[in-house]
Amino acid sequence: MVDTSVQASNSNAISRNPAVLKEFSAQELAQALLEKLTITDGDWHRLKSNRQARAREQTAAALVFLLKDQPAEALPRLQQAVGWLDCSISAPPCPTHGDRERKG
Repeated sequence: MVDTSVQASNSNAISRNPAVLKEFSAQELAQALLEKLTITDGDWHRLKSNRQARAREQTAAALVFLLKDQPAEALPRLQQAVGWLDCSISAPPCPTHGDRERKG
């Protein structure tokens, strides 16, 4: 059996009271996870080629769609996550940098 437990250094609130998670639906928890893992505009340049970060983001998005009973939306995100992990996809160049080069 695969160990899916997570050891988090700042999970004191949860470890003291694991029942707190029962207050939320699986969909709410997945949405919170997606918000935590989403690459923001400020971090995009730094993380655009980080395969682990991109796969985590796409997997979390897929989970949200699965829990919303939208498998057709989940599948391409799972495929993207796999592509990041197996190195079959790469980040495209930044469109604004390409524009700058053409204008300059």
